[in-house]
Amino acid sequence: MSVREKRTVVVVGAGPSGALVSALLQARGHDVLVVEKAHFPRFSIGESLLPHCMSFLAEAGMDAAVNGAGFQFKNGAAFCRGELQAEFDFTDKFTAGPGTTFQVQRGPFDKLLADEAAAQGVEIRYGHEVQSLTLLEQGAQMMVVSDQGERYQLDCDFVLDASGFGRVLPRLLELERPSDFPCRQAIFTHIADGIEPDSSDFDRDKILITVHPQYQDVWFWLIPFSDGRASLGVVAESTRFADGPEDLTEALKAWVQDTPSLANVLSRARFDTPVNTLRGYSADVTTLGDHRFALLGNAGEFLDPVFSSGVTIALKSASLAAAALDRQLRGDTVDWLADYAVPLQRGVKAFKTYVSAWYDGRFQQVVFHPNPTSSIKQMISAILAGYAWDESNPYVAESERRLNALVAVCEDH
Repeated sequence: MSVREKRTVVVVGAGPSGALVSALLQARGHDVLVVEKAHFPRFSIGESLLPHCMSFLAEAGMDAAVNGAGFQFKNGAAFCRGELQAEFDFTDKFTAGPGTTFQVQRGPFDKLLADEAAAQGVEIRYGHEVQSLTLLEQGAQMMVVSDQGERYQLDCDFVLDASGFGRVLPRLLELERPSDFPCRQAIFTHIADGIEPDSSDFDRDKILITVHPQYQDVWFWLIPFSDGRASLGVVAESTRFADGPEDLTEALKAWVQDTPSLANVLSRARFDTPVNTLRGYSADVTTLGDHRFALLGNAGEFLDPVFSSGVTIALKSASLAAAALDRQLRGDTVDWLADYAVPLQRGVKAFKTYVSAWYDGRFQQVVFHPNPTSSIKQMISAILAGYAWDESNPYVAESERRLNALVAVCEDH
């Protein structure tokens, strides 16, 4: 490999947004190189997809591979808080589009998407890390080093950061700014869940979100996989964990045991995998891009795992960025604020409304209301299914005002 190399587009990261954007640009006839620090498959969280993801996978011609991969089918979300229970069927929603999707181990899922991109002609270099980056008047230069010690310079017309929590460009270009969300922490692992297939306490076709019986801002995810295993995590402000066991496995077990409904579901579970933690994961940036670069998915902004919006936002950002960059590379003038950042942020803003309202309890009042109006539930279901960019849905277009009005109605009934 040469010491210096020129490419049209360099994508940093081969996760879902990187695989999708590179495949979309390749299909439009552009030269694309993906550099990925890790070797796939590798572990990642964010395992419960939303149905809107399937629209973007279809756009890139990856839906057939995902449909045939044997992942756990998903058709909705179940919620539990003490004796209160609620379900949302994502096929019964306001917005047109796919109503089902999958719950996936991200290692094989991300590798599948990357392999699909490679099969479509995208070059992916695994074990290659971007160490420095300089933006030029036009394009960018970066230094890359492989895990074999190979070092080279990449010159490109445009760089797309799809590095997820690695947040390569925000770090190198000093674009980070504090999130306006509190510092929360997740403790999580994969377990052999031991749940009987015919259990009446758990529907494997749905993610289960359980609220702690005492603290409304503490919640658990339980995401079943197709092999009798599941992803389990607890999320709370970091201060909630301060007085608990230092051992992460014992800490997670203690929180589960403190939540009777979840402890019952997981009474036969085996904790056979190391427990991990992620703290202060919410992130924001000063800009999402300009004529030289764009930030995709978590590299730009990450909200919170509560409604599994991360992969959906990542894929939406890839779709928007590919369309805008295609136009720019063909000679059109692209306003990256108006043509990319603003459209992307419309949906992110809607998600943010419901994430914030989940933690302060307003949205929980809506979710657990015993007599929901069917048409309103369909609108909320559409958002939970990922269709947060459908502004014909009033709970998207005017998310804060509509939610507050709905909460007031719930309080009166």
